[in-house]
Amino acid sequence: MSLHELVDLVIGFVKAHDTWIIPIIFLLAFGESLAFFSLLLPATIILLGLGALIGESGLNFWPMWLAAAAGAFFGDWVSYIVGAYFKGDVVKIWPISRKPQLLTRVHHFFDRWGIWSIFFGRFFGPFRAIVPLVAGICAMPLRYFQIANICSALIWSFGVLAPGVFGLQWLANWMS
Repeated sequence: MSLHELVDLVIGFVKAHDTWIIPIIFLLAFGESLAFFSLLLPATIILLGLGALIGESGLNFWPMWLAAAAGAFFGDWVSYIVGAYFKGDVVKIWPISRKPQLLTRVHHFFDRWGIWSIFFGRFFGPFRAIVPLVAGICAMPLRYFQIANICSALIWSFGVLAPGVFGLQWLANWMS
């Protein structure tokens, strides 16, 4: 199945079953933030499409935003826990075992930026789910990790959903 077909499948399902949109958004954001799984799931693209669907259908944005923020928050938290539990053995787990240089790059990023790496890492593709993993490996204090985690999750989730929602509304008003 191609990326385009997967995006169409999820968006088509949500169009037909809009009562599932909140749990689907939560799961997509969770998967996008979860170490290992995020490298395989094109959730950001799907979430951008769902943002447009939310704007088109007139659904309330704020519960969707909170679902995405919660999914992203919990995905990072689980990644942190996995890193704290497995430590250096994470490099043996697939798909990291196929690209151990990614873990090394993220570790350097984490060493350089500390708590800010948690915040800014959320906005950089493959780093998104690996930075929390490295934070766990390095035993970053959980309270600092969670502060950066919740702040970045709130902003990231707004950034992936809002353009579709508010952009379509703005465009409709502008064209009227």
